[in-house]
Amino acid sequence: MDIEVAPEGSLEVLSQLEVNALRNQGEGGLYPLLRRCALAVLTSGSMTDDAGELLRAYEDFDITILETDRGVRLALQGAPEMAFVDGQMIRGTRELLFAVLRDIVFFHTEFAGTERFDFSKSEHLTNVVFHVLRHADVVQARRNVDVVVCWGGHAISRNEYDYTKQVGYELGLRHLQICTGCGPGAMKGPMKGATIGHSKQRVRDGRYIGLTEPGIIAAESPNPIVNELVILPDMEKRLEAFVRVGHAIVVFPGGVGTAEEILYLLGILLHPENAGNPVPLVLTGPAGSADYFAKIDRFIKATLGASAASLYEIVVDDPVRVAQIVQDGLDRVEMRRRRDGDAFYFNWRLHIEAEFQRPFVATHESMASLNLSEDLPPHLLAANLRRAFSGIVSGNIREETVAMVEAHGPFELRGSPRVAELLDELLRDFVAQRRMKISSDYRPCFRVITHPL
Repeated sequence: MDIEVAPEGSLEVLSQLEVNALRNQGEGGLYPLLRRCALAVLTSGSMTDDAGELLRAYEDFDITILETDRGVRLALQGAPEMAFVDGQMIRGTRELLFAVLRDIVFFHTEFAGTERFDFSKSEHLTNVVFHVLRHADVVQARRNVDVVVCWGGHAISRNEYDYTKQVGYELGLRHLQICTGCGPGAMKGPMKGATIGHSKQRVRDGRYIGLTEPGIIAAESPNPIVNELVILPDMEKRLEAFVRVGHAIVVFPGGVGTAEEILYLLGILLHPENAGNPVPLVLTGPAGSADYFAKIDRFIKATLGASAASLYEIVVDDPVRVAQIVQDGLDRVEMRRRRDGDAFYFNWRLHIEAEFQRPFVATHESMASLNLSEDLPPHLLAANLRRAFSGIVSGNIREETVAMVEAHGPFELRGSPRVAELLDELLRDFVAQRRMKISSDYRPCFRVITHPL
């Protein structure tokens, strides 16, 4: 469909430099990024996780910036029909479309090429995350301690998906807000359940926050329930946004992306400076997922130790209990932040080292050079395992990384005998349980080998 659309108070005017950057299709231009992210939100609700397949299906799609006397408009050509009803763009889709424009313009204008922020310094990276979230109006001073981050896979079974809705419903009944990675599966289910809980409690301003980044948005199109979409510039800033904004975290079954998120959080919480900084963490799923969490638990205990396992609680097939644990945890978080005079809207006191903040680009060299040995301190081993899982996610869904694997073969992950055996076993389970991808038969983009480090 060909159409022109105007924003609803999201980003009504642009400078000439911003417009030129958005139109530029050459190196350094923002047009390819804008087109990719815009197509993702226009296919909200799509059930494919193959970014290349999506881009090929709409290869004629084009987006143009129009400047008018009354502000900026977007001209779309070949836009997906699913974004419209009776020839009019769905209102929520239009909001997400201009959220894309807002975040791309903001990061490029405020941070790219600027000397205001030193990207080699940890505190500056945290401030970048804060500024992006504040610009998107996600961090607000007069909010309660009530944001529950829900992590989990997009390639989950129907039974697991229904369970995520049940947990979301119980959280909604308790007036809690939901933040996820914005895609389908375990990212959509909690939001869908919470809408019913909020409706019963007459919560008129329910928040369904979706945090994503350009590398995965085409493979995990935002689900239609998201009403606060933020596109962070890379995966590491996205992960930091989750733990800074969220007050408690619930993890549902998933694959390597979910394992990456768990290891990211555990690696941070294991740092001595974060002792006593409460971040309630619950791992949960239906009865059929008990073995999945048993294997995750065994892997964590064997690699990071009992201290890491003490940071979370596993609950099987009990949505009410999950919600009660979360509510009790939120009460502790609020008491601690009131005592310390800390902000409710952003966890400034959480110490995050640069190891967890620097973007990791998956290549055959970077993956093979990861130190996966139990000789490392637990929080640093968690950082490297997180990178390994991040690289596999990239090899599964990012077009450029998929092409790299197709051209040069699978990545090699080299670990000490003990860690390599544990990692290989866990990854084989993910493959066998079809937790890697929705689309097509899965061919592993990795192999694990024992290597004397």
